[in-house]
Amino acid sequence: MFKHNRTFKNIYLGYEFVKNNDLFRSRCNLKTFTRDYSAKLTSFNNVLVVSKLSRYEYEQRRHQDLSSQELEKLLRNRGTDYEKLVKFHDLHKRFEENVVTTLENMGICVTVCNRFSFCEDLVNQADVIMPVGGDGTFLLASSLIKDNKKPVIGFNSDPNRSEGHLCLPKKYSTNIREAIEKLQKGNFKWLMRNRIRTTMLNKDEILTPKYLHEIENESITIEECSRFFGEGSYKVLPVLALNEVFIGETLSARVSHLHMRLNNNINTTNLKCSGLCVSTGTGSTSWHLSINRLPTQTVAELLRLIDVETTENKDNLAATLSDIYNKNLIFNPDDKRLGYTIRDLVSAGVWPQPKGIQSRGFATRIEVRSFCYEASLVIDGGVSFSFNDGTVAVLEICPDDSLRTVILSE
Repeated sequence: MFKHNRTFKNIYLGYEFVKNNDLFRSRCNLKTFTRDYSAKLTSFNNVLVVSKLSRYEYEQRRHQDLSSQELEKLLRNRGTDYEKLVKFHDLHKRFEENVVTTLENMGICVTVCNRFSFCEDLVNQADVIMPVGGDGTFLLASSLIKDNKKPVIGFNSDPNRSEGHLCLPKKYSTNIREAIEKLQKGNFKWLMRNRIRTTMLNKDEILTPKYLHEIENESITIEECSRFFGEGSYKVLPVLALNEVFIGETLSARVSHLHMRLNNNINTTNLKCSGLCVSTGTGSTSWHLSINRLPTQTVAELLRLIDVETTENKDNLAATLSDIYNKNLIFNPDDKRLGYTIRDLVSAGVWPQPKGIQSRGFATRIEVRSFCYEASLVIDGGVSFSFNDGTVAVLEICPDDSLRTVILSE
């Protein structure tokens, strides 16, 4: 067995030496995601606050026929931690009230909406869209914005339990006024987060969205979406993906059979897998990272297999290498490439056909044809379209579809 003890020792020592310098930071993708756009809010008079739907509110809406006492009894009987449910609901509502009060005290007109009252008319009337919650609320708030003009600026209402990558840094959750003042003074930079435009060909011409987080079976019809669709058989879906598009069988235990073509290549790859995840740079810190993350345990086992000498620094070396690998999975939100991952690619016998496709990579245009039985194309984990046998989807990034967000100056 080969022994590379000195080599890996040097890697570890080299990491200790350069981990704080610019070269290491650039290679590990630790640089700040910014674009040097001219920072200016043309108007900040009307703000639309998009409220988080708490789990308690969800249960209330789900059981509208019950009184508060009856709902409490139902939740307790099924084993729900009722006190915890109410505690975090109250925490969010207090934070939301704080945001609204701060804005109003600064002379800004505020409209508050939730998942069920959020609509395009409210979006059009607002100068700034301000989701208050976490990344899920941010995704909801951006879902009705179809161009790159309307700014979306989010506050994390529970920074102790939520990472909130899409929201302002956690410190502004306790300094709301400071954040608003920076926005008013122009002390920020624009960050244009690219989004995925999805065009579909469905011979049955049935493209009815299903909203996965709705309590009632609410959906919009093809006629209501018609202004977003192109002419002919190919139709542009009425929602853009800020994080990712997932394609695969609805039943996770069933193999997804897909044809995939990258960058208008003449060759098409026939593959079987557990689904396809296509991510933006924004989504690269989310599902894309989770799918491809290399655990420290795996690296440690690899080091043992290649007979790296056991030392007190061995565990540190495994952690270091996995950390470097995982950080390099992240790419910039304004990157014009699509990051794709073929989940659990079947690589035995004739699959994939032809051989040679990478299970993870980048492309500027991805075309996928379905040979599935009961599959879905899901955008940002919230909106689903049927993607069964014969349906084709084209995924690409267009600058006009990007989402306008901010990075506050420190």
